[in-house]
Amino acid sequence: MPEPTASSRAHLRVPILVTQVKMGDDRRYFFGYAKNVSRSGIFIQTISPKDVGEEFSVEFIIPKADLTIKCKCKVIWNRRFSEAGKYEPGMGLKFEDIDPDLLARLDDWITKHAAEAERTGDY
Repeated sequence: MPEPTASSRAHLRVPILVTQVKMGDDRRYFFGYAKNVSRSGIFIQTISPKDVGEEFSVEFIIPKADLTIKCKCKVIWNRRFSEAGKYEPGMGLKFEDIDPDLLARLDDWITKHAAEAERTGDY
């Protein structure tokens, strides 16, 4: 699947480093690294991305924000590992049933963080 471009994205996206993202059900967890987040979803860097269309729960903490995101999500694109590839492997997840109050808090954090990143040039 083609890589989404900045111009094709509907929502502001900011860089984030989350070292533990729990994915799965209560019995099994899959850990990955979050690279960026928007109000609609998140990119997870992993060498074993799930298949497009898969749905599962996800949980992660936004660093220094006292904000835990926990919701169902769906894989909307993935990129498999390739030694010749110039991008890291991973998957784009779309948030499916995120609580509206939690979404508002996430949106506020993204807006604030994006303004900071633009001011400091830290993308």
